[in-house]
Amino acid sequence: MPTPLSSYFEQAARAGCPRNQLENFLRAGVVLQPRQLAASAAARECDSPEGPDAVGYGGARAGGKSHWLLVQMGADDCQRRAGIKCLLLRKVGKANLEHFEALRRRLFRNLPHEFQPHRGMLTFANGSRIIAGHFQSEKDIDGYLGLEYDIIGVEEATTLTERKYRDISTCCRTSRTDFRPRMYSTTNPGGVGHDWYKRLFITPHHANPKYRFIAARLTDNRFTNPEYGRQLAELLGWQRRAWLDGDWDIAAGQFFTQFRQEVHVRSDFDERRAKRWRAGLDYGFTHHTVFLLAAEDADGALHVVDEHAERAWLPERHAQAIHALVERHSPLARPSLRAVAAGADVFAKQYDGSSIAREYARCGIDLRQVADVDRVNGWAEILRRLGDPQAGLAPKLYIHPRCRRLIGTLPALQHDPNRPEDVLKVDVDDDTGEGGDDAADALRYMVARKAASLRAARLVG
Repeated sequence: MPTPLSSYFEQAARAGCPRNQLENFLRAGVVLQPRQLAASAAARECDSPEGPDAVGYGGARAGGKSHWLLVQMGADDCQRRAGIKCLLLRKVGKANLEHFEALRRRLFRNLPHEFQPHRGMLTFANGSRIIAGHFQSEKDIDGYLGLEYDIIGVEEATTLTERKYRDISTCCRTSRTDFRPRMYSTTNPGGVGHDWYKRLFITPHHANPKYRFIAARLTDNRFTNPEYGRQLAELLGWQRRAWLDGDWDIAAGQFFTQFRQEVHVRSDFDERRAKRWRAGLDYGFTHHTVFLLAAEDADGALHVVDEHAERAWLPERHAQAIHALVERHSPLARPSLRAVAAGADVFAKQYDGSSIAREYARCGIDLRQVADVDRVNGWAEILRRLGDPQAGLAPKLYIHPRCRRLIGTLPALQHDPNRPEDVLKVDVDDDTGEGGDDAADALRYMVARKAASLRAARLVG
């Protein structure tokens, strides 16, 4: 019969932890749970040049995130290499220091170390150290820029914007030859950084081998008191889905709450079933120009089958890519380019009397201004088409996995606090090109034009 220790070694081996890593944990007197072991195995993969540069851990609340982060940095990384320098960042300084103090007393009691509360610095016998940093506002992050850390751990990473996360990641570097620098992060869904964190770490359509995420739920932490689980289960709306289920398809204030990856993202549409084809375009230069191609089936459902999204391109170059995209689909899709739904901005006269719409027309793409371009009605039409899977209302809108920008945009859109029936306008990040609502606008034009056509047909009838 296996002993508890041998079972633990077997469990760690299944998770991918090397034996010396588990020995470090046992020497420190800490025992990690299965999901925490999986996160630590991913942390060791950072040693390889082909491995990840960043490991994220979390999802639901009470998944043992803070415990794992400090154990991995202090009981494993700092013990296997002398002189390692770690930065542990958390929002709000006093809470971070108290949190750090409580954890280090419990986790490092078997590891000789010195702690200097006034400096927030813990130093192990081999010279490796962890510095408890903090920020109350994002400008506080600037105080760390220019410094060098072998490891940076960010707690509650979605309290940061993407720009500040990227800023602090520039400090994760080393001149050592025996250790590869890496970022660790823990977080829950929601917060100002929800969109970028989901895009980098969570969404499979943006899979990047340099980012690794280990999901953890409340049930992955057997030390959580049952009363807390019942508290989370009693929450409503986005809070329950985020904090109990660790659901990244929602956020506080999310507009399209019905959107579900497992329901609305499908790759099984047979284009021979298409009864008609539709297209929508949102024009931009500093932000993206997005073109969407969709097929409508006999039941009136729209299947968005492809997208083109690029920025800083001239219309001629976009037109070439759009023609190539349409050619990859059914020949019956070609007429859709003679009636591409677009917003009013492309029809505005330029200084020479021309317009963006005229430039596209010269390239064989006929943009049509949506008669019913009202934002509220457009978003309402998308809401209607998404249906309500939980209430048994079947969707009338599906998206192919290749439409990565649209899939990433819809669940990230928020209610406008000054006009709740409208979507909050979001601009693209100038540095990364990420974010923005261009793909959603292209879809809005498409469905609004379809809805307007149906209303006109009813009036004629």
